[in-house]
Amino acid sequence: MKNVNYLILLVMLGLWACQQEEDESLYTGNSASYDLFQSSDFEYRGVATFRELISGDVEVEIELQGPSSNDPYFFTSHLHFGSYDAESADVAYLLNPVDIKTLNSKTILGQLSNGDNLDFEALKTFDGHIKIHLADEGPDYAVILATGNVGSNPNTVEGFDADRITLCTPYFPAR
Repeated sequence: MKNVNYLILLVMLGLWACQQEEDESLYTGNSASYDLFQSSDFEYRGVATFRELISGDVEVEIELQGPSSNDPYFFTSHLHFGSYDAESADVAYLLNPVDIKTLNSKTILGQLSNGDNLDFEALKTFDGHIKIHLADEGPDYAVILATGNVGSNPNTVEGFDADRITLCTPYFPAR
C-alpha cells in the first residue's frame, strides 16, 4: 500500500511540474514589476507585473494585498496614459477587474485607446499608470484603492502622494 501511495505522489508531482513548465513556456522571461500604493482609507496595495508572452503580446498581472472576501465582487482596474498625478488621466486600456476573492487579475493587452500596441520594449518608455477603483460606477468609482506609475514614470513610495491622484477621464474603448 505504501508503494501505491508513493506512486500516486510521484505522478502528482510530475503532473504539477509539467503544468508549471507549460505555464512558463508561454513567456519570454522579460518582465517588469511596479508597486501599487494604497490610495484611500481602504488598506489595499500590491504589484503590477508585466510579462512578455512568446507571441509578443504583454500580459499584466495585478496582485493586491488587503482584505479579501468570499462575496462575488470585482474592483475595476485601468491602465492610463500619463503619471497618476497628471491633470488628464485618459484610460489607455480597460484591464480585467480584480477579484476580491483572490485579489488577482490577469489581462493580455491589446490595442490601446490611442490605436497603439504596447509591446515589452515600448513598455520601458511608456508614460502611464494603473488605478484600481472600488466600483465601476457611482460615487465609489471615485475611490481609488491602489495606484502606481508604470513604464518610464517614477514608482517609489517616497515619491508617491495619494492626495495628488487624479480621477480617470471616462473614455472606454471597445475591446
